[in-house]
Amino acid sequence: MSAKRIGILTGGGDVPGLNSVIKSVVYRGTEIGYEVLGIRRGWEGLTHVDLKDPASRSRYIQPLNRENTRTIDRTGGTYLHSSRTNPTKMQELPPVLAGQHFPSKQSTKNGVTSMLYDVTPAVLKNIETLGLEYVVAIGGDDTLSYAAELDRQGVRVIAVPKTMDNDVRNTEYCIGFSTAITRAMDAIERQRTTVGSHERIGIFRVFGRDAGYTALYTAFVTSLRCCIPEFKVNLQRLIEILVADKHNNPSNYSLVILSEGAEWEGYTVKEYGPADAFGHRKKMSVAEDLSNEIKAATGEETIVSDLTYDLRSGSPDFIDRMVAITFAGMAMDAVKEGKTGLMTAISSGCYAMVPIPDPKLGPRKVDVATMYNTERYRPTYDLKLGLPIFLTRG
Repeated sequence: MSAKRIGILTGGGDVPGLNSVIKSVVYRGTEIGYEVLGIRRGWEGLTHVDLKDPASRSRYIQPLNRENTRTIDRTGGTYLHSSRTNPTKMQELPPVLAGQHFPSKQSTKNGVTSMLYDVTPAVLKNIETLGLEYVVAIGGDDTLSYAAELDRQGVRVIAVPKTMDNDVRNTEYCIGFSTAITRAMDAIERQRTTVGSHERIGIFRVFGRDAGYTALYTAFVTSLRCCIPEFKVNLQRLIEILVADKHNNPSNYSLVILSEGAEWEGYTVKEYGPADAFGHRKKMSVAEDLSNEIKAATGEETIVSDLTYDLRSGSPDFIDRMVAITFAGMAMDAVKEGKTGLMTAISSGCYAMVPIPDPKLGPRKVDVATMYNTERYRPTYDLKLGLPIFLTRG
């Protein structure tokens, strides 16, 4: 067994740039004397693995080297695969842990009571058995919330933020955000021709359950209206604005971008399906509901386009490749220096190592007062002098 070993995993939704982090950690790790083990399927790899069973070990633990990671950065997704697994709130014990006793508590949601198990003791045992000196966790709020828990348990952890929502606290940028905005911008510019040809109101839905960065920044670069979760718009005023935009446009169409969690006064986004390991249910399309409201109020025809999953697929753009490679180098610098409990970040426009965010604080939200025009339902474009390149401070 290697004397120095790192475990690396990706959790939650995939974004472009993850493979660049994985490859860079492997390459840099070999340079400073570390063996790197890939933990497949995120935290599931440390809760479900049976290290005594070769088949289970092969499914969840993958030794990484320069040969098997040489070309992975050329594509999107995650070479290590992913899952939404929360080891502190498992509704069912994995087969390998069946019959064992773990801390548990009852949870009631929507009138349904279930038992939740905290299998952290099993995770700690697997980390010890694998001989991991460090765990590098790449993820968003949910994945990194458990990284923070492992840090509290004494595990050496370095976190790398990724999410196309760009809503992880303590950083101004998360891997995947730039590519998502670029893809949204390109899709909207292409679909303008269809919306304009039919002289309709185009409604675009993008990800953003709790924070509106993806919608806001897409609106910023496409000069469109947008609705974000942080501010409930007035439905009548929104419709009036979109109809006026359409009539004032020589091509007789208008466009609006909605975060999936956007709402208007008196309206709440509907949810469906079972909750995931972090308590999130899928949201029904607010874009479809807005479309129905527009048709009922004005008779105007609409075109609804859901851009969500398309924005996180494919290869990363320049910024996400650069930030991913840089974050990986920073993570390995921290490992080499024996640091722990830190997250790679951009702070005031500069690369920085910051504390892993406290999960109790939740996601980072758009500052409506400085970033969103609540009268025009647009981003604000003035008073940017002195701000970091991404126009917000972590």
